Amino acid sequence: MIKASIITIGDEILIGQIVDTNSVSIARQLNTAGITVGEKLSIGDDAAQITDTLTRVLTLSKVVIITGGLGPTKDDITKHTLAKFFRSTLVKNEIVAEHVCRMLTARGIEYNELNQSQALVPECCTVLHNAHGTAPGMWFETEDGAVVISLPGVPFEMEHLMEDEVMPRLKEHFALHANIHRTMITSGLPESMLAERISAWEDALPEHIKLAYLPSPNIVRLRLSTYDSEDEQAARDQIEALFDQLYQIIPEHIVGFENASVQELVHHLLIENNLTLAVAESCTGGTIASRFTAMSGASAYFRCGVVAYANDIKESVLGVEHDDIVRYGAVSEAVARQMAEGARRISGADYAIATTGIAGPSGGSDRKPVGTVWMAVATPTRTLSRMRPSGTDRGQIINRASAYAIEMLYNILKENLSAK
Repeated sequence: MIKASIITIGDEILIGQIVDTNSVSIARQLNTAGITVGEKLSIGDDAAQITDTLTRVLTLSKVVIITGGLGPTKDDITKHTLAKFFRSTLVKNEIVAEHVCRMLTARGIEYNELNQSQALVPECCTVLHNAHGTAPGMWFETEDGAVVISLPGVPFEMEHLMEDEVMPRLKEHFALHANIHRTMITSGLPESMLAERISAWEDALPEHIKLAYLPSPNIVRLRLSTYDSEDEQAARDQIEALFDQLYQIIPEHIVGFENASVQELVHHLLIENNLTLAVAESCTGGTIASRFTAMSGASAYFRCGVVAYANDIKESVLGVEHDDIVRYGAVSEAVARQMAEGARRISGADYAIATTGIAGPSGGSDRKPVGTVWMAVATPTRTLSRMRPSGTDRGQIINRASAYAIEMLYNILKENLSAK
């Protein structure tokens, strides 16, 4: 088994100024190729810390991938530190210099002394061409066959280098066996209840196949994994057979496979059946609409989203009865139903979702505590509604309520389409 360590460098990561997405992307590509990530580390822009970390991880890993610290300014020290670590000197790479000059000239940026320094690389490394930026990647090999790879921290530059340069070289350098992961998406059972339902199946899993529970609001993903498989197809077939057994145990709770979200499942159902959707949101503030419009192809079905935060907008735009708001409150079944029906009416959509609730941290009461959310789905023949307590933290409430409402639509769509 080939093990890897991922090191992200940058004070901006440690102080929370940016979120490290690079290690996630790198880990995914390495695992797919059969390289197991043993650890992910974030460290600051400090030469001693970089050297100490690299020394330690090379005792554990055959592959070390570093991102960050390759810019032209004085605080970018990774390249200089690596040159010292590998007892090398920096030399000018003419191919890199020409590329940087051409790229900066096209952007109208001066090719000054700082930018020219991007072409300096450790003499002992193999330069990895960065077609999308000015900082080249660098590939180092140790005497015992380990590989150290340094990549720019800009995510899209790093991702292209991983795909175009790093992964092909790693596959050539090591005799890799595949890591197989397959994920089943379940809905409608909390993690503890799901585990209880499938406990006998889980206990009977072969020792080399590992099960992971990956919960999120109203969704639990079940991932089966096998590592370092010499016969990739046999491993895939075995995992499929195990998931076939789950179909016999929880058929009504299986909604899909891999990383598909429930909104993606709805997305495909709407497109495949030539149906349209509108959304009316209060407490979720446009989150539901954004989840759909973030997907390519949403224009085929998404009619509109109305964020009706104020009661007078609920009345004037969506047609909610003023007397019902006074009598039942804005957070009520009556208002949620009328919001969904109003969104469907004004948009001409086949289906509409609505949410109204108390996202907090203020505004709750004993009768309607923070986290109370009413949601409704209007269909061509009826309107369905339900109340879902959605947590106690504002972000959690918005996220959960959005997920619950989309899942409600999904279940209604499945029921209506299967009845045709």
